Amino acid sequence: MTDRPAGPRLAQDRANRRAPADDRKVAIALSHDIGSDQAPTVVAKGYGAVAEQILRLAFDNDVKVRTDPDLAQILEVVEVDCEIPVQAFAAVAEILTYVYRMNGTLPAGDAGGTS
Repeated sequence: MTDRPAGPRLAQDRANRRAPADDRKVAIALSHDIGSDQAPTVVAKGYGAVAEQILRLAFDNDVKVRTDPDLAQILEVVEVDCEIPVQAFAAVAEILTYVYRMNGTLPAGDAGGTS
C-alpha cells in the first residue's frame, strides 16, 4: 500500500476472458489526491481470490467500482505504488470525475467534462 493520504479510490474489475491465460478475474484499485498534479496510482491489484477480496473491500467501504475490460488490461501491467500510464489518463479521468461528482468533491472551477 502507500503512505499517501487517502483520496477517492476506485476498484477496477475485469470480467473473465475466454483465453486460458485470462480465466481469472482481476481487480485493480486506484488512488488519486484531489488537487494533486500527480497521476492516479495503482494501490492494489490481484487476481482470482485476491481480486474478490479487493472487490469485497471496495463494496463494503462504498468505494465506486467500474467494470472496464479494456482499461483493466492496460492497468494490470502497472506495478502497485506506480502511476497509471498515459494511455489510461482519459478513461481514468472520466471515472474520477464521476466519483468526485458523486462524492460532492469535484474541485471548484473543474468542468470535468459535460454534465
